[in-house]
Amino acid sequence: MKKDITKEYTNGEITIVWKPGICAHAAICTGLGNVFDPKKRPWINAEGATTAEIAAQIDKCPSGALSYYYNDAENKPVEVQGDTKVEVSPNGPLLIYGNITIKHKNGTEEEKHKVTALCRCGVSSNKPFCDGSHITAGFRDE
Repeated sequence: MKKDITKEYTNGEITIVWKPGICAHAAICTGLGNVFDPKKRPWINAEGATTAEIAAQIDKCPSGALSYYYNDAENKPVEVQGDTKVEVSPNGPLLIYGNITIKHKNGTEEEKHKVTALCRCGVSSNKPFCDGSHITAGFRDE
C-alpha cells in the first residue's frame, strides 16, 4: 500500500525521510530542484545542496511527506521553537506551522512538527490531512 511506504536518502549529515502516501503534491519541494526533481529517478538527490539548504526546503513541506533528521542527533525529529500559527491557504488546506498533537477519532495521538496541512475540502483520502485532492475536486473558498 502506497500510504505505508517510507524512503530515506542521506548525504551523511542529514537523512531525508519521504512518505509518498501523505504527499499533498504542493510541489514546494521542487524549489530546490537540485535535490527534489520528480522527473528523475530517484527523485531525491541528497547530495544536490548543502545540509542547511535541504533542511530549510523540507521545513516548507505542508503535508509532512518530507521530513528529516540529523544523523548525529540519534534520529530525533526536529521540532519548531515558537508560537503555533494557522494559515488558510487560498483554495487549499489549513496550514499549521509549529508543534501540534492530532488526536484521531480512534483515540490515538500523533505529533506533528513544522508545517501540517489539514484538509478543508472534505475529499482527502488521508483525513484529517490534505492529500492534494482539492485540486482535482475544484475546491474553491467562495
